[in-house]
Amino acid sequence: MSEFGLDKLTEDWASVKRLPHQTGLPMAVWITENDGYPHDVRVKVSTLHGGRGSWRAAASMAVRPQPREIVPGSLPAADVALVSRWIELNRDVIVDLWNQAITPDDAIARLKKLP
Repeated sequence: MSEFGLDKLTEDWASVKRLPHQTGLPMAVWITENDGYPHDVRVKVSTLHGGRGSWRAAASMAVRPQPREIVPGSLPAADVALVSRWIELNRDVIVDLWNQAITPDDAIARLKKLP
């Protein structure tokens, strides 16, 4: 998968992958459009540090009303805390992409890195 843009495995579905140097997180994260999912906004989080891992094996974190793990214990508590901070920093962008109010390229331009 490229580090941004459309997911090559599912060309009709938009996914944005961000790597550690782009987010300030120790792992890769993915944000997506809602492609008919029955759940609310989620962020996929690699369980491996260093930008490795695949979307399919990633843990899911809910964005609203507060960031939280979908399956508790999927990630270490320290990773949950960091990803929660990143989600809070970028909530509007994540939700806008989910709602298809912006394009993946717009999302990439607007996402902020943790300080």
